[in-house]
Amino acid sequence: MPPSRTSRLSTALLTGALLLGGLTTAPAAAGAPAAVAATAAVRVNQVGYLPDGPKRATVVTTATQSLTWQLRNAAGTVVASGSTVPHGADIPSGQSVQTADFSSYRATGSGYVLAVDGSDSAPFDIRADLYDALRSDSMAFFHHQRSGIAIDASLVGTAYARPAGHLGIAPNKGDTSVPCQATVCDYTQDVRGGWYDAGDHGKYVVNGGISTWLVVNSFERAERAGKEAALGDSTLRIPERGNGTPDVLDEARWELDFLMRMQVPVGKPYAGMAFHKVHDAAWTGMPMRPDQDTQPRELHRPSTAATLNLAAAAAQCARVFRPYDSAYADRCLSAARRAWTAARANPALYAPDSDSTGGGAYGDAQVTDEFYWAAAELYATTGESTYRDAVTSSSWHTSADAFTPYGFGWADTAALGRLTLATVPNGLPATDVARVRASVTAAADGHLSRMAAQGYAVPVPADGYFWGSNGEVANDAIVVAVAGELTGDSRYRAGALETLDYLLGRNALGRSYVTGYGETSSQNQHHRFWAHQYDASLPHPPAGSLAGGPNSGLQDPVAQEKLTGCAPAACYVDDIGSYSTNEVAVNWNAPLAWLAAYAAERTSTGEPPTAACAVTYTTGNVWSTGFTATVTVKNTGPTAVDGWQLTWTYPAGQRVTSAWNATVTQDGATAVARNADWNRTIAPGATASFGVQGTHSGSNPSPTAFALDGSACA
Repeated sequence: MPPSRTSRLSTALLTGALLLGGLTTAPAAAGAPAAVAATAAVRVNQVGYLPDGPKRATVVTTATQSLTWQLRNAAGTVVASGSTVPHGADIPSGQSVQTADFSSYRATGSGYVLAVDGSDSAPFDIRADLYDALRSDSMAFFHHQRSGIAIDASLVGTAYARPAGHLGIAPNKGDTSVPCQATVCDYTQDVRGGWYDAGDHGKYVVNGGISTWLVVNSFERAERAGKEAALGDSTLRIPERGNGTPDVLDEARWELDFLMRMQVPVGKPYAGMAFHKVHDAAWTGMPMRPDQDTQPRELHRPSTAATLNLAAAAAQCARVFRPYDSAYADRCLSAARRAWTAARANPALYAPDSDSTGGGAYGDAQVTDEFYWAAAELYATTGESTYRDAVTSSSWHTSADAFTPYGFGWADTAALGRLTLATVPNGLPATDVARVRASVTAAADGHLSRMAAQGYAVPVPADGYFWGSNGEVANDAIVVAVAGELTGDSRYRAGALETLDYLLGRNALGRSYVTGYGETSSQNQHHRFWAHQYDASLPHPPAGSLAGGPNSGLQDPVAQEKLTGCAPAACYVDDIGSYSTNEVAVNWNAPLAWLAAYAAERTSTGEPPTAACAVTYTTGNVWSTGFTATVTVKNTGPTAVDGWQLTWTYPAGQRVTSAWNATVTQDGATAVARNADWNRTIAPGATASFGVQGTHSGSNPSPTAFALDGSACA
C-alpha cells in the first residue's frame, strides 16, 4: 500500500511523558515491541562517522547538569572525553536529552563506543569509506523493485532472486497489454517495466517522476563535483553494467522507459498526456511474489500531474543522457515536449482522491508547482524562450513557499524547479539566478535552525512526523547539501551528514531505519515479497531499504494497536503490518541514495581534508580565581566564512563571565562564541579575534580542540 497524501499542518502533535529518574532508556509505547524499551540511552549513528565530519550523539536523561562523556576504542581505551550539553525537553520525542559532541576526534577505527554516566552506545566506526556500501545498497533497491525483468541470483543472491513480474505470463494478466478502467479508454497499452512503487505491485507516474528525478539528479550533482566515477559504469550489480553508460543512469532508464510507455498515443483522446497509474484491480494479499499475482491490471485516467512529472523527468533525461546516448536523449526530449503541450491543453485534469481501490490515489488538485518544475527542466535543457517565459511567469518563481519546513515531495515539486535553476547553467538574468540560489540557502538555513533547536538534530518541525517522514528528512537534507554546493560553507555539509545520523540510529527509538545498517535496524518493512515475518521462506528486505518512519497519524491497525500514546518521533513499529510507518517506497529510497552518494565522496587518498581553520588561544592575565584570554580564528580554507560559531571545551571547569568582540555562551564545560555583526566575514587567509574573561579554581589549562561551524580546526 503506497503512502497516502497526509495533511501536514494538521498532523496531530502527540506529547509523550518525559523520562523519570536519571540517565535511563526510553519507555516503550503501549504495546510496542520489547526491543524499544531495551534501546541504549546514548543514541549514535550506529554505522559511524566520517573522520572529517560532525560527530554528535544524543543522551536520554533527566539530569540537568552536564555529564562526562568518554569515547572508547575497540580495546576499551579512552581516546577522547568531554562534557555533554543539556538540552532539556525535546517535544517531538517526548524525552529529556543532552548532546555530546566529539567532532574534534578525527582518528579512524572500528568498534568505538561512546559512554555517558555508565551507559554505552551501540558500537560504531570512524572511517572515510563509511558510506561506500550504503551508496551501492541504497541504489540497488531500485533493481530489486524492477517490474518486467527476472531478478537474477548472480546479481542479488539466491534469497532475492525471482522471476519477472507482470509480463503477461500466467498467472499474471499484464503489463504488456493493459486495459483501462471502465469509461477511461477503449484500447490496451504496453506499460511493462518500471519500478514497483512500494510494498505492493502498483506503478505510479507521479511517484515515479520525482524518484527518477532524484536518481538522475544524484548523478548530475556528482558530475558537477567531479565525483561521478563512483556512480559510473560497472559500479552497481545490474544487468546493464559494462555498457558504457553510468549504472545509475541505466537504473533510471528502466523507470524512464516505463514513464514514456504511460504516455497516451498519438490519435487517441488526451494524446500526449500520461496515465496516472497502473495497478491491480483490487488489493493483493500478503505475501505475494510479483510473478504470482493473479489480479487483472488496469490503467487509470490520465492526469495533469502525471503528465508534468513525465515532462520534467524526460526533459532532465534529455540533458543528462546526451553524452552517453544522444538518440535516447532525443526520444526523452520529444516525449517531454509532447507531455508539456498536452498538459497545457488540459491544465486541470486531476486524479481523484477516491481512486484508491487496489492502489494509492495520489490525488493532487494543485499542479501549478508541477508546471513550474517541468518548465524549469525544459528550459534548463533547451534554453528556449517558451519555457523560460513559463518559468518566469509562474507564481512559484518568486513565491516564499517553494521551499517549506516540510520538504518537497510527490505533491509539492516547486522546490525541484528551484534546485535545477540554481545549479544548472541557464540564461536567466544574473539577479534572477542569485535570488533563486538565495532561496535555496534560506531554506537550508531554516532546516539547520530546526536541527539546532531539537535534541536529535532533525530538520523537520515537531508536527512533521507524518506518512513517509524519513523521506521528508532525506529530502530536506538534499536542500541543505545543495546550499553547501552553492556557497562552499562547510556547515551545510555538516547538517546534511547529521540527517544520516538520524536515519541510522540517532533518533527517539535508537534504531537505524535502514535494513542491514546498524546494530538495531528495521528488518520487517511492509512488502509483499520481502515478507519473512509472514513466511520464513521469504527474505527480509535487502540491505539499504529505508522504512517510511515515524507517523503520528497511526493510519494502520498495527500502529493503532501498538503505538497509542506515542510521542510523534516515536510513532514507529518494525512490523510488516504497519504500512503507515514501516513501508518502503521508491520516493524514500531515492533521496537516501542521493545522500549516501554525497556522503561517500572524499579526497582521492581517502584521507580527511586539511582543516579549514586554525585557532590560537592565548592566556593573558591570570589571578587567584580569574583569567583573561584572547582567541584568534584564522580562515585557512579557500572560501570566505560568512557568519561563524566557534566551539571549545574547558578542561578544568573554567567559566566564562564576559567577552568582547564576540558573544560567548557556555553550557557545562562547552563554550560557544558567535561573531559580532562587524566581524562576521573572515576572508581566506584572514583572522578574527575576540577576548574572554572567566573564573577558574586551582588550575587554568588552555583548551586544545576547537570547531568552527561544526568542523574541527587545526
